[in-house]
Amino acid sequence: MAKIQSDTELETISIAEKLALLLKPGDVVTLEGELGSGKTTFTKGLAKGLGVKRNISSPTFTIIKEYEGEMPFYHMDVYRLENSEEDIGFDEYFHGNGITVVEWAHFIEEFLPEERLEISISYLNEDRRELELTPTGPHFKWVVNELMS
Repeated sequence: MAKIQSDTELETISIAEKLALLLKPGDVVTLEGELGSGKTTFTKGLAKGLGVKRNISSPTFTIIKEYEGEMPFYHMDVYRLENSEEDIGFDEYFHGNGITVVEWAHFIEEFLPEERLEISISYLNEDRRELELTPTGPHFKWVVNELMS
């Protein structure tokens, strides 16, 4: 586990952009945190780092949004799937040729791949956030080590 502090929205975006450069097709990043903690801001940084040109917004009412960049980018907000056991084809995304980011991932825990990068975003104060990165699997341990160096 590693912790990174961010003092501004731009810094959070920058951290996510750097992370994007370390990811490969099929990687899954999960995001947890209170409403307004910065999950979608972080996702915007990932998308920017992957060359996505379209504006990123939370897919709250569609669950999954797909974007084209240097590789496909899938943005899931599974908040509305709380208490649901419906599999909406997650494997196509999790084992596909793009990068998948999942907000509120704990609601679909049973569908998530074992190897993933879990990121929890916490408020420290009005502007400051703490990102706690928990890698599972050797690839994501390498990703976190590279990001922290």
